[in-house]
Amino acid sequence: MKKAPGPFSRRLSLRSYLMLGILLPVALFIVVDTVVLYRQALAAVNTAYDRSLLASAKVIGEHITARGDADAARLEASVPYAALEVFEADNRSRMIYRISNTAGELIDGFEDLRVWQGQLPAQGPYAALVDFYDDTYRGDDVRVAVLLQPIAMQQARAMAVVQVAETLELRHTLARQILFDTLWRQLALVSVIALVVFVVVQRATRPVRRLSTLMQERRADDLTPLQMVDAPVELLPLMEATNTTMRRLHHLLDNQKRFVRDTSHQLRTPLAVLKVQVQSALRGDVDATQGLTEISHTVERATQLANQMLALAKVAQLAQEQATESVDWAGILREVALDLSPLIADKSLDFEIDTVPAPIQTHAWMLRELSRNLLHNAIRYSPGQGRLRVRLLCDANHAALVISDSGPGISEELRKRLFQPFSAGQVHSGSGLGLAICLEITQALGGQIELVNRSHHGQIDGLDTTVRLPLAAPPAALTTKPHT
Repeated sequence: MKKAPGPFSRRLSLRSYLMLGILLPVALFIVVDTVVLYRQALAAVNTAYDRSLLASAKVIGEHITARGDADAARLEASVPYAALEVFEADNRSRMIYRISNTAGELIDGFEDLRVWQGQLPAQGPYAALVDFYDDTYRGDDVRVAVLLQPIAMQQARAMAVVQVAETLELRHTLARQILFDTLWRQLALVSVIALVVFVVVQRATRPVRRLSTLMQERRADDLTPLQMVDAPVELLPLMEATNTTMRRLHHLLDNQKRFVRDTSHQLRTPLAVLKVQVQSALRGDVDATQGLTEISHTVERATQLANQMLALAKVAQLAQEQATESVDWAGILREVALDLSPLIADKSLDFEIDTVPAPIQTHAWMLRELSRNLLHNAIRYSPGQGRLRVRLLCDANHAALVISDSGPGISEELRKRLFQPFSAGQVHSGSGLGLAICLEITQALGGQIELVNRSHHGQIDGLDTTVRLPLAAPPAALTTKPHT
C-alpha cells in the first residue's frame, strides 16, 4: 500500500523542488569542501612552522661542543638567545629551548621545559633524528621540536638532545584567518550559485506557469488542443497527453450529444404512432384485437430501439475502461447460438458452427453483444431452409469470426451507409443500430469488420461477415470441434 504524501510534499512547488534539489547538494558539497580546504591549509601552515622549529634546533645544535675522552665526554653549550630571534615571526609567539644529554641532564636553556620522553618515528619526514609533539609550558600550549644532535670532536663523542618549543598564538591567529577567508569565499560562491540557479529555474519553469495560466483561463466547454509554439521539449509529452485527453473528452461529449439527439428523434416516431393507435382503439375505429396487435408491435419495436440505444451508449462507456481479464470468444459464441436456437429452428436453417479457443482481452458483454447482433442479422436475412455457417478461426495474433448466410447479400449503395446508425437493410425492418453497435465494438477492441457478397456462377448466393480481433494470448490448442 502506497503511503500518502505528507503536507510538506503536497505544498512543494516545482520551483522549490528544483531549488532545493540543486542548492542542497551544492551547499553540502561546499561545506565538506570548506572543511577539507581548512584542514589542508592548517596542515600546510603547521608544516611550515615545524620547519622553522627544526631550523632553530639545528642552529642551537651548532653551538654545542663536547669535552673529554671518547664516550665519557661532557656536553657544553653557549647559545645566545639572539640566535633564535631570527626565527620568531613577531611578538605574539615565544621560543623556548632546552639542551640535555640522553640521560635528561640539563646542559643549557629553560629548566622548566619538560624533558622529551618520546620515541623517534620509524619513518620521519626528515633525514635528521627529529620528532615533533604538542605540550604545555607555564600554562601555554606549545609545539615542540626535538633534534638528536650527534657531537663529535677530536677525542670526544656524545649525543645531545635539543628541544625547541614555540607558543601557538601565531598559529591560532593564522588558522582563524584562513578559516574566515575560506568561509567568505565559499559564502560568495554559494550566493552566486543560488542567484544563477534561481534565475535559471525561473526561466525554465516559465512555460509551466504559462501553461497553468492558459488552462485556468479556458472556458469549461473549450476542448480545443493546446498551442504553445515555444514550449520546451520536456513539456511536449505533457501537452500531447493533455490534448489526447481533450480529444477523448470531445469525442465522449459528441457521442452524448448525438445519443440524446438520436434518442429523442427516434423515440418520438414510435411514441407518436403508439398515441395514434391508442386513440384509434379508444374511438373504436379498429377492432380491439387488431388495435392491441398493432400496439404490441409498436411497443416491441420501441423497446428494441431503446435497448439498442442503451447498448450503443454502453459500448462507448466500456470502450473507455481497460479490461483486465481475457474472455474465451468460442464459449460466448456457442452460448449466443444456443440462445438464438429457437429462431434457427423456426426457419429450419441448416446450421453449422466450428470454433477454436480464442482468448480476447475485453469485457464479456461486448463479445456477447457483437456475436448476438451479427448472428441475429444473419438469421433474419437467411431464407427458410437455407444454410448458415459460423466459423471462429485463429492465427498467431488474431481471431476471425466468419458468419456465412444464404441471404440476398447487400448492394453497393447500401454498403456505404450500412454501418451508420438508423440505416437498416430493409425498410420497416429493425432499427438500423445492430451493425452500428458491431462497428463500435470492433473498433473499441482494435479489430476490423467486413461484409462481402458470396457469388456462385455469377449469382449472389449469400453474405460473408468477417470480424477480426487481436488475441490476448496464443490459444492453448487450435483444435476444431464441429457442432451442427
